[in-house]
Amino acid sequence: MVNSQAHDALMTWFREASSAVVLLSGGVDSGVLAAIAYEALGSQAVAVTGVSASLAESERQDIIRLVRTTGVSHIEVVTHEGDDPAYVRNDQMRCYVCKQHLFRAAAPIAQERHAVLVVGSHVDDLGDWRPGMLAAEHAGVRSPYLELGLGKDAIRTLARELGLDWLAEKPAAACLASRIPQGSPVRAPALRVVERFEQELRGLGFRDFRVRHHGRIARLEVSRRDFSKVAANAEQITAIGSQLGFEFTTLDLVDLERRRASRGSRRSEVVGWLGSRPSSGTRAS
Repeated sequence: MVNSQAHDALMTWFREASSAVVLLSGGVDSGVLAAIAYEALGSQAVAVTGVSASLAESERQDIIRLVRTTGVSHIEVVTHEGDDPAYVRNDQMRCYVCKQHLFRAAAPIAQERHAVLVVGSHVDDLGDWRPGMLAAEHAGVRSPYLELGLGKDAIRTLARELGLDWLAEKPAAACLASRIPQGSPVRAPALRVVERFEQELRGLGFRDFRVRHHGRIARLEVSRRDFSKVAANAEQITAIGSQLGFEFTTLDLVDLERRRASRGSRRSEVVGWLGSRPSSGTRAS
């Protein structure tokens, strides 16, 4: 039995909600949320995953593993952001548009169950440029972690306490569309190429990395400690890139963690507003 303040606070939150639809993406944040929602509410909790070209099969398999481990009911809904020109053009609001499609697809399930829609945003997300959080605010989708003041460290600790060690240690994994540079159209074929390349790299033992798609160029982002591993496997990695249609396969000499920090430093006046109060999310009726 888990006995911690964070766990107890989340259990209370879900019991007060009485029915919840957790948007499950495959990461530790939404995974822990789904597990605790099910613990608190049983059949009154359901996890929903949006399926599109931007969801990697490896993430989908992790979702299946979590669902089988926890017992939470799970529904997949097809989202159609790839048909939306506002998403395809890939400007700074792409994530906003994507989340709009997800929330619209999940809303009928929440309405049928008279449930609240919840996401795994947490306090460490505040201060970053995250238009998806703005979309949640506009849609009345709630964030228990934000409302309770919980961050990434607390969430990973909860995962371990729940016996989900594999999930606790899982590196952050943004959707495949994040591998396409802003301003370049997001197309399904490019997403499939990125997914295939990353799958091959996992087969070589890489764990925390990104493959960025720059047309003829594939740019690998890895932690500095893995630079030597890239060099040792350079010939094989280059061959994979060539097979997938890249003329050049390159290594970004900036450490992956530093690169993440740099991206996270992008600010917006919207972000401060999002963090100024708990979500006033509404219950579907």
